[in-house]
Amino acid sequence: MSNGTVVNQEAVETVKDIIEDIETAMFSTISEGGINSRPMQTQDIEFDGDLWFLTKRDTSKYQEIMANPNVNVAYVGKSYVSIRGTAEVVDDLERKKALWNAAYEKFLQTSYDDPNIILIKVDTDTAEYWETGNKTKTVKAFFKKMVGQEPKGDSDINKTVDLHG
Repeated sequence: MSNGTVVNQEAVETVKDIIEDIETAMFSTISEGGINSRPMQTQDIEFDGDLWFLTKRDTSKYQEIMANPNVNVAYVGKSYVSIRGTAEVVDDLERKKALWNAAYEKFLQTSYDDPNIILIKVDTDTAEYWETGNKTKTVKAFFKKMVGQEPKGDSDINKTVDLHG
C-alpha cells in the first residue's frame, strides 16, 4: 500500500457524499482499440463498495466487460471522484424491477423483464477524490499529478481511498 493511500470510514463516507448527488457518471471500459467512456446513471447509491448500472446486453460495453472486467467510473460535480473496480454482469429480475423507472422504459424502449436488460455491478477497488474547497489548489493538484509530480504541501486535497480497508 502506498503512502498516499488512506484507509478509513471517513474517507469512504466522503466519496459517498460526493457521488450521491451526481446522477450521471462516466463509465469507462477497455476494448482492443483502447479505453471507451460513456455516460451512465448510477442505480444504487447506498455505496457499500458496489455501484450498480442498468443497460442492455447487446452493447459494446457488455462485450468489453466480458473481455476485460477492469473499469473506471468518474463522477464530476462540485467535487470529483474517480473509482476503479471490477465489473460483472448480474441478471437479477427483482433488483431490475426495483431500480426500473419510466425514464428507463422510454430511453431503452423496453421493460425491466426484457432478457436483454442486464445489471452491471462494479466491485470498487480504489477511489481518488478531489474536494473543491479551494479551486486554485485543486487545479494545481490536477496539473502536477498529470505531469507526474506529486503535489507539495496541500496533500489533503487529493486522497486515494482503499475501499477494502
